[in-house]
Amino acid sequence: MKLSVIVPVYNEEKTILQILGRLKKADIPVIYEVIVVNDGSTDSTANLIKKLKSTRVKVLTHSKNQGKGAAVKTGIKSAKGEYILIQDADLEYHPNQIKNLLKPIMEKKAEVVYGTRLNRMPHLNKEEAKHLFILHYFGNRFLSLVTSVLYGQWLTDMETCYKLFPKKAVSLIKINARGFEFEPEITSKLLKQGYKIKEVSIKATPRGYEEGKKLNTVRDGSKALWYLFKYRFTN
Repeated sequence: MKLSVIVPVYNEEKTILQILGRLKKADIPVIYEVIVVNDGSTDSTANLIKKLKSTRVKVLTHSKNQGKGAAVKTGIKSAKGEYILIQDADLEYHPNQIKNLLKPIMEKKAEVVYGTRLNRMPHLNKEEAKHLFILHYFGNRFLSLVTSVLYGQWLTDMETCYKLFPKKAVSLIKINARGFEFEPEITSKLLKQGYKIKEVSIKATPRGYEEGKKLNTVRDGSKALWYLFKYRFTN
């Protein structure tokens, strides 16, 4: 089994080398490649990743910013692995958890695995005491509930970054998303193909908007809701 870890990057000069360092050191029990897709960064991200000297890291570049979905699609086209995993370029998700997502695959208990951050109550004594984070928490739970009702499979964290799926699954579908709407689109189309999504609990360290968080809960959440309904009835 070979794994392709796709890292979409846009203006992550503060974290890109750290996350790639964590991927290099992570205990990942399969052969894997790392594909970094620089999505038209305008800071020093491009210069930093140009200096990488590793046969395990492949760097692809968009001349202008196209969005997370477009970057992931570029990575998938270049992937050599049987399985695809998305890894954000910030430090919210630690790659040491990848082995936990791989376990059900290796034990042949699942073909698609999501890492869930939300099979718990909100952390009201931590980051989710802030109104933006509590809104983000309940927004994600609502979108996951809508996904569960529309597609007939219970999910707690549809919006998670950590999505592990076979490349053959996406080779049979057309991904239209260019931005964060990639999350509901890939989920809906995997479910419509008949894949069962197994969720594995993970931990995340959310960063604040002042630290560069790009997701807008209201704007992107509204788009996600629309695409969940759209792709339930169309392709």
